[in-house]
Order: sequence, then structure tokens, then C-alpha cells
Amino acid sequence: MSKEKSIFTRIMDREIPSEMLYEDDRCVVIKDINPQAPIHVLVIPRKNIPRLVEAVADDESLLGHLLLVAGKMAGQLGVDDAFRLVINNGADAGQTVFHLHMHILANKSFAEGSMGNEFG
Repeated sequence: MSKEKSIFTRIMDREIPSEMLYEDDRCVVIKDINPQAPIHVLVIPRKNIPRLVEAVADDESLLGHLLLVAGKMAGQLGVDDAFRLVINNGADAGQTVFHLHMHILANKSFAEGSMGNEFG
């Protein structure tokens, strides 16, 4: 019995439409369908790691790649001088899709010392 595909896997498999901004053999970047900031995109690994705490040593290169892609995307989006990267780990932290993904949030003023509460 196989596990049901995550919505992100279905997007990567082209079963669900999405605005794809970047794609390589290890990850994709899509626009968030419910943006919490003027710029809100998701960096998603092709490998389905349900939560960050479930990543293993073999995922180290992939996790580093996600960070590099996030930086590259911030530059392409013109926000490389002011953006946030967010990974929600677990339902109580706001994770709603259990396929690891990183949020890039930008073009909204951040209060000094704020932890992102301004995103709702």
C-alpha cells in the first residue's frame, strides 16, 4: 500500500496547475496560492521529507541546495536585500502540508526583532 501523494508532489507531477518559477532535478519554486506577503514563494524539494526533523544525514546536500536556490530566487525576484526564509515544522508551528518546504517572504516591512507575526 503506497502513501497518498502530497499536494506538492502532485504539482511537480503536473497533476495540479501551479505557477512554477524555477525547476531543477532536486527542487522546484512555486508561487504560494495563499500569499502572506506581496512576495511569497515556496522552495520545495522533489524528495518528500515530511518535516525538517525527519531529514537524515543523506539529505544534507539537498538541504544546502534548497538554501542556495532560495538565495538565487530572492535575487531574481529583486528582494535579495530584505527577505525571510521560513520552515514550519509540525502542525503546531503552522505546517499544513507535510512535505518539507521553505517559504520566501518579502516586500513587507519587518518590525525590528519581529518573528513574523505580521504575516498572520
